[in-house]
Amino acid sequence: MSGLVKGKNYDWKDSNMAKFGSDEDKKVKKEAAETEPAWEGAGQEVGLKIWRINQFQVEAVPEGDYGLFYKGDSYIVLNTYLKNPDSEALSYDVHFWIGKESTQDEYGTAAYKTVELDAFLDDKAVQYREVQQNESQLFLSYFQEMTYMNGGYASGFRSVEPTEYQPRLLCIKYTNGKTVAAEVPYCKSSVTPDDVFIVDSGTNFVQLNGSGAALQEKSKAMDTLSKLSESRPNAEKTVCDEGDSDYRRCVASLSDEDPEAEEDVDMSSVETPVLAKISDSDGSMDVEVIKEGEISMDDLDSNDVFLIHVKDCCYCWIGSGASIDEKRNGFYYADKYLKEIANKPFEKICVIPENDDRCSKIAEALAA
Repeated sequence: MSGLVKGKNYDWKDSNMAKFGSDEDKKVKKEAAETEPAWEGAGQEVGLKIWRINQFQVEAVPEGDYGLFYKGDSYIVLNTYLKNPDSEALSYDVHFWIGKESTQDEYGTAAYKTVELDAFLDDKAVQYREVQQNESQLFLSYFQEMTYMNGGYASGFRSVEPTEYQPRLLCIKYTNGKTVAAEVPYCKSSVTPDDVFIVDSGTNFVQLNGSGAALQEKSKAMDTLSKLSESRPNAEKTVCDEGDSDYRRCVASLSDEDPEAEEDVDMSSVETPVLAKISDSDGSMDVEVIKEGEISMDDLDSNDVFLIHVKDCCYCWIGSGASIDEKRNGFYYADKYLKEIANKPFEKICVIPENDDRCSKIAEALAA
């Protein structure tokens, strides 16, 4: 599969988050959180909850669709768990996931609502930003398999009648114990011998096993095929291997048009760790890179907020003695740093307050 699409489709990377985390913003979020119907019952018991952003509204995703993500949408994922099995105290990780075709408005709403949800949970959650095809291992661990679909939920993967259905081609890959199914252009050139594909025409599914695909990959594709066909139990299912007449016939039915070439976005890890400080000591909020290379937790000061950019994640460490503005604007300035200084606008972001034991993630990343 190709990498993330060219930058012009990532409208959300240019979003203005200038008021994100301000006193006014925080007050509005707390008040809104108490009246947001979507948050009713959120975080009260162990488990996973997922919402999508639909026309600026937060909409619950049916549990049967957990793991199914539309490239044109943005989502909020809350994981509630027991940090200590001997205690009833609940802990939270809240992620907002951005599809590579998600709009600026959807991204901004997801970010805003993620912080609102944290306010609803009394600021006890660790917050993450996830970008399609660059998700954290923690996020991926929630799902046995993930499926990326083109368009948005309204495009009707579940609801459109088969006679009106837009045919889709999915590429199935199995790596690191995870199955990922991603919609690719519905054309002959998308089909390669080293992968497994599923052709979904609405009334039937055809699994195409490439001659170079691994047996485990073919088996996992069968699981994906079963899950995708649950909403259309009357649809026919066919599995064929490369070289079979059904395989050739199915590939021949795909479009002859080649997709527009996509530019890959640099998703490589940073080779040298970077430490930046967010400070308002001079009366204006600034981001200053203060160190590159060898960085340790001893370099952090409780009176400030720091960005630690290491490997493929930008950690925002919130010092316990930082000013209110510094604490509440950490997410915005992590986003600003990645876009304007690091030139990695699609990097993961993780916001962790000082004294949270999950700060060990930063120390481990620095030591690796």
